[in-house]
Amino acid sequence: MKEREDKQMVYGRQPVLELLKSGRAVEKIFVQKGLSGPFEIELRNLLKGREVPVSNVHPMKLNKFTKGNHQGVVAFSSIVEYVELEDLVMHTMESGENPLFIYLDGITDVRNFGAIIRTAEVFGVHGIIFQSRNSALINQTMIKTSAGALFNVPLSRVKSLNNAVEYLQNSGIEIMVSDLKATKPISEVKFDGPVCLVFGSEELGISGHMEKLADQRFLIPQVGKTDSLNVAVATGVVMYEVQRQRTVQS
Repeated sequence: MKEREDKQMVYGRQPVLELLKSGRAVEKIFVQKGLSGPFEIELRNLLKGREVPVSNVHPMKLNKFTKGNHQGVVAFSSIVEYVELEDLVMHTMESGENPLFIYLDGITDVRNFGAIIRTAEVFGVHGIIFQSRNSALINQTMIKTSAGALFNVPLSRVKSLNNAVEYLQNSGIEIMVSDLKATKPISEVKFDGPVCLVFGSEELGISGHMEKLADQRFLIPQVGKTDSLNVAVATGVVMYEVQRQRTVQS
């Protein structure tokens, strides 16, 4: 598995620039803190208008990725092709199906992300949306965890949470957030219309900003002593309820 993931990695200044010039999808770029000069300027210019997350890191982080001469920069090419949010919504609307999307708000655990994709594919989700920053790196581990479903669910990586939510709402899609702090139980929520379900990380939950933007917030009632469900399991519970309601309606 490690050998396969190494094939995603590109390091060194010129190789990384050529990767960007090729037009291939790039998963993430790690740049040494304090790096400046002509290379940094060209890198910044090539990244304009692209949804590629860039992290400024200590050289030790880059040394963990490779023992080669990384010259202060390491990139990971993407193993999937991302879909523009507008295209994803338009295609779903034109298909005549009732839109159902998932927005992952800060899910950084690769295995949880993969498990959610697997659940989404099983329940017929039309696409998964997530921000370019603060999201899990899509790699071979995620493919394995998703049981290959990652290649069967459209993925849309967005830069702005505000813009994404606004576009979805303007398209008639309701933003519904699974949140333990909510007061409305899932049994009282109607999922029969166009919906985008939002799930946050187990550590932080949904972001405060997403909480404000949501059209509805609901919770999965719990009776045990454990703090909360694993986010991937919670997704499965919600997706079952969505499918149950939509099956009854049809």
